[in-house]
Amino acid sequence: MSFSYDDFFAKDLEESENPFLKPNSRRTGKDLSLKISILSGVFLALSYSTVQFQNFSVLCLGFVYFLSGTPALIQTIKDLKNSIINIDVLMTLAALLSVCIGAEHEGGLLLVLFALSEAMEEMVDRKTKSALSHLNSLVPTLATVVQPDNTRFQKAVQEITVGTKIFVPVGEIVPLDSKVIEGSSFVNISHITGESIPVSKTVSDTVVAGSLLIDSPLLLEVFKPSNQSTLAKIIELITQAQHAKPKIQVFLDQFSGIYAKTIIGLSLFFALALPLFGIAFLGTEGSIYRALAFLIAASPCALIIATPTAYLSSLSASARHGVLPKGGTSLDALSRCKYFLFDKTGTLTTGGLSCTRVENHTKYPLETILSVASSLEKNATHPIARAIVTFAEIKHGKDLITKEVQVIAGKGVKGLVEIDGQFHEVFIGRSEREHLTEEVVTILKMDNEEAIFHFKDELRPEAPKIIEELKTMGRVFMLTGDRREVAQPVGRLLGLEIEEIFADLSPEEKLEKIAEMSKLENCAMTGDGINDGPALVRSSCGIAVGTGLSSQTAVEAADIVIMKNDLTLIPQIVRQARATQNIVRQNLTIALSVILLATTPSLLGLIPLWLAVILHEGGTVIVGLNSLRLLRWR
Repeated sequence: MSFSYDDFFAKDLEESENPFLKPNSRRTGKDLSLKISILSGVFLALSYSTVQFQNFSVLCLGFVYFLSGTPALIQTIKDLKNSIINIDVLMTLAALLSVCIGAEHEGGLLLVLFALSEAMEEMVDRKTKSALSHLNSLVPTLATVVQPDNTRFQKAVQEITVGTKIFVPVGEIVPLDSKVIEGSSFVNISHITGESIPVSKTVSDTVVAGSLLIDSPLLLEVFKPSNQSTLAKIIELITQAQHAKPKIQVFLDQFSGIYAKTIIGLSLFFALALPLFGIAFLGTEGSIYRALAFLIAASPCALIIATPTAYLSSLSASARHGVLPKGGTSLDALSRCKYFLFDKTGTLTTGGLSCTRVENHTKYPLETILSVASSLEKNATHPIARAIVTFAEIKHGKDLITKEVQVIAGKGVKGLVEIDGQFHEVFIGRSEREHLTEEVVTILKMDNEEAIFHFKDELRPEAPKIIEELKTMGRVFMLTGDRREVAQPVGRLLGLEIEEIFADLSPEEKLEKIAEMSKLENCAMTGDGINDGPALVRSSCGIAVGTGLSSQTAVEAADIVIMKNDLTLIPQIVRQARATQNIVRQNLTIALSVILLATTPSLLGLIPLWLAVILHEGGTVIVGLNSLRLLRWR
């Protein structure tokens, strides 16, 4: 980005630098580059319309060169000191040459339109950076630490360690990722996840940094330092995204320097060599006039901003809605995907199994069976284990004494459980009968008798609509490790055909299936980012949904992280990615068309210098405005 008035005065507008500056003054000082370019345009119009009053016209033109030319001149001096030839050097050179050949108004028009296009590019960049500055401003720099004797004192957030207790009053923002140890409150996290509805938090719940307490204070225990908080990860991810340039942008950045030098060389050749060799040309204008028109028409202003403004606008819109792509490369990859692959459990379904019923074929009452099962499974983290414990709590099961508890990988858990003073050997795990039912079942065996637990995984309510929407953009497939008897009914509810459901897949088989499908089309894989990490990496574009940034695996494996646990954002980000590609193509077409259509007529003297300026800078302004369309979420 070139030097600008906004850069020069930005620091003075910050509240930390000038706390007594009035809000009206602060607003007036914003977007100075845009305002000054418009003011320069007014002075240029006055200069054109008052040419009969020579002194006044020259004065107005002087203001144009001073206001619009100063930033370009400063940047040009910096670039030349570093031996850099770029668009700022080209435009400054063209403006100075315009004055030398008596085309002052054309030079002024060039500076005004160039300043306007630069201001628009800055506006796109600033809108993207405003998401970062807003996130940075969310977290307080101080937190109220609570000591063991309940005394409180303020301490810098960066100095607070894990395990520290902090107090957050109503209306204040939580400074660090913490766990609630006392109190309950609704919190607003819309600026982090895009979730507009306040979320209830109570004892043992986690509260992320940046959450706003709505109705009650909370006593919290910090479990992550400030540099590892959820908000810090979001800021880091957005920053990385802004610096991750797509291939086309990298190419144009490298190409622009060589191109600028080539244009200067050709302009010198057309200005000096043609007259020396006596080459005839059309029109009455001299070779320097033509060469200057060629220099302006061939300058790659629009070409240079064609891709960065589009990607920055799209990334900004995505971040505002809680969708974090890892740069324009991720959007490019997603835009090319025609196959959309989904994990089932936790992605298309809620992932929270619930126990629906128990077939008790033992001599013990149901309450005892539930007590035995929950006692054996109470320390396990598997969804089935959690569902058994929850169901037992609802049915008032008791906590029994256990020993020699052993987890058998892929099969279940076994151990000894005390009932009426005697230990009984118990096994809970996979049932030989599970292939006979569409439900998830687990068997409990004890004393050569058994009880069968039935479970259900609820389909996400928005899932069928999302699948239907994605089918208009490509094909949708479900990949799961569940049995076919369980997977197919879920697939039918989603509107999937039999051949679009792949079940009984081990993690290795899932990777093989993705590799096989990737040979046919680019694949976007959606999962929770934890168990599906390898699958997300293997696909053309991995999308982690539902975990936010709580999982480092999700952040590292996925190309796109969706903060909110909402599948409706998937077709939206697909549309956004494809719209970004369309806008980039449109921008490049406009930029190249302007160069091709204006350069040859300018060189031949078929169009005047002022028209070459308008065509060149007009193309740049159109490209900038076209990119701004991506700030609207699809």
